[in-house]
Amino acid sequence: MLEAKNNDELPAIPGKRYFAIGEVAELCGVKPHVLRYWEQEFPQLKPVKRRGNRRYYQRQDVIVIRQIRGLLYEEGFTIGGARNKLTGEEARSDATQSQQIVRQLRLELEELLRILRR
Repeated sequence: MLEAKNNDELPAIPGKRYFAIGEVAELCGVKPHVLRYWEQEFPQLKPVKRRGNRRYYQRQDVIVIRQIRGLLYEEGFTIGGARNKLTGEEARSDATQSQQIVRQLRLELEELLRILRR
């Protein structure tokens, strides 16, 4: 799930490194207080905080916010359901990545074993 269906109606994400909370609110079609609330509810949202506790979101944060918005507003998930869905997708992604690392390591060890047997 990269982005929810109606995110096509949202503006394109500019090629900036950091976004202020107001910019993210406009890019994602939600109010800033909703973003602050979602930070408390979704562990995936961790904006960088700088001077005066100002939040700066990165591109990945904006994508996650759009995913959350789609789950809540378009697909009808509850906060808990959306949190579980996002966490489940992360776990599957981590498991797949771990499997790839194990396969690569196994191939390298088999190659070393062949070299040592010569």
